[in-house]
Amino acid sequence: MIAPPLATSWVQSQSFRDVLYIIAFSLFIQGLRGLAGPTTAVRGNRIAAVGMAIAVIATFLNPQEGNWGLIALGIALGTAVGVPAARQVKMTAMPQMVALFNGVGGGAVFLISWAEFRLTGGFAHTATYITVFSLFAAIVGSVSFWGSNIAFGKLQEIIPGRPISFGSAQQIVNLVLVILAVAAGADIAAGDQSEAIFIGMLLCAALLGNAVVLPIGGADMPVVISMLNAFTGLSAAATGIALNNPALIVAGMIVGASGSILTNLMAVAMNRSIPAIIAGGFGGGGAVAGAEGAGEHAGTVRSTTAADAAIQLAYSNRVVIVPGYGMAVAQAQHAVRELTKELEKRGVEVSYAIHPVAGRMPGHMNVLLAEADVPYDQLKEMDEANPEFARTDVSLVIGANDVTNPAAKNTPSSPIYGMPILEVADSHSVIVIKRSMNPGFAGIENELYYDPKTEMLFGDAKSAVSEITAELAQI
Repeated sequence: MIAPPLATSWVQSQSFRDVLYIIAFSLFIQGLRGLAGPTTAVRGNRIAAVGMAIAVIATFLNPQEGNWGLIALGIALGTAVGVPAARQVKMTAMPQMVALFNGVGGGAVFLISWAEFRLTGGFAHTATYITVFSLFAAIVGSVSFWGSNIAFGKLQEIIPGRPISFGSAQQIVNLVLVILAVAAGADIAAGDQSEAIFIGMLLCAALLGNAVVLPIGGADMPVVISMLNAFTGLSAAATGIALNNPALIVAGMIVGASGSILTNLMAVAMNRSIPAIIAGGFGGGGAVAGAEGAGEHAGTVRSTTAADAAIQLAYSNRVVIVPGYGMAVAQAQHAVRELTKELEKRGVEVSYAIHPVAGRMPGHMNVLLAEADVPYDQLKEMDEANPEFARTDVSLVIGANDVTNPAAKNTPSSPIYGMPILEVADSHSVIVIKRSMNPGFAGIENELYYDPKTEMLFGDAKSAVSEITAELAQI
């Protein structure tokens, strides 16, 4: 037998692969740090992508890897689907794409666990800890896959955004599915090699993923996506332990930890507890009397024109623009940037107030505005923006609904009561650009629209902003 060349032997050694994994992990962490701000986000993504490429190469160097034809086919199919999808998706559809891609990760995890079950003859002669981690990955990955598909369907409006549940029996149904899935897993871990039991476990987990997400309303869907992302990360880490793959372990734990932190931050931003979100029942249920308690002017809405709005803005000292999902849908960010330039020519101080969950995903508005070359120092987070509204002449709200609703502060009976909001009602005057009086994702009317200081400019955000800019140029 001819010994392999020294160079080949060294490249395929465990020590060399471990070095590559350490480099990859370092790049993962550095890339994640870059995502903390818009100025470094692109570089952070690229750094993390290089890290993943190194981790994949290190995995391929394992002498035990084989069936290169199937691997090449998988890479080709993934590239053919992933690259066009990522390049063509609109920013308004980014939340559902994240949900879909996250679901694919969970699906891959539970399929790997199933394949390992078959290859090992039902985990025969497999260490107990490997069996346990594989079963955990199968259950959690299946929950994440099916739950993410439901989240995608709700955001894409394939499935109604309102809560769909068994009513008071919903939590009992969820508990029964959890018990059945765990019992099946425990039976397999105890030595049962029946594939029917394994498939039954996957089915219970699939039903659980559907049952958990269907009762959750559209307003809570951003938090759910983040939570399912954490689930996928944890299941991937468990698979890494079962397969003895350091890349999966570290990457999965990073995704699981960051997803858990983000879930908590978003829940706090919406004044919602994670158990309350899992219980479902908030958002997407149609309009309710959210404007009750808005004062003697409740029910009275004042409309304005682009010309009148332009006059108000032209003679202001300070203007705050509050972007929301309506701006994203209309792709109005470039028109908004042109309006900002026109105001700045007149010496008007302009800034942007960004709510943590504006646009249904953290950072959504920041990315849209950065795409239109809005200076980063003009983007103000909620905590920084709120104290400034009292000295703001005009707040221009573009397609933002629930995140500006004073009911969160004024109406204890409102489902969003206690949610931190952008306090635009403190401004001297408010102009709201909106297509209609339809409610936002929380399904409630916005008390701001009935405030005597508020004027409504109805229409498509991009067209309305462009009209204001044109009128402004003629003043």
